[in-house]
Amino acid sequence: MNHTFSVKLPSGEIWTPTFVSTLDGQKCIGCGRCFRVCSRGVLQLAGVSEDGALIPLDDDDEDEYQKKVMTIAHAELCIGCTACARICPKKCYRHAAAQV
Repeated sequence: MNHTFSVKLPSGEIWTPTFVSTLDGQKCIGCGRCFRVCSRGVLQLAGVSEDGALIPLDDDDEDEYQKKVMTIAHAELCIGCTACARICPKKCYRHAAAQV
């Protein structure tokens, strides 16, 4: 039986953190706002090649990618604050509650 992870706050309110689960690379414009608000190292900017493959960014290889997008590099480091989703101008993020 799965249960959602929740925390009782000092106010008595129950809070259910939601953790980053997906990021829509088609909507992402690579602005980096989410990267700047995430202090946990969850996100990483990547290049997208002509055929849609993600490639690591390298200052010397700017001709190899068509655009930049944010990726979820370390979802396990997410603390469920949802700051990335709140600042994203394109609403690229989806979060989900942890199941215990």
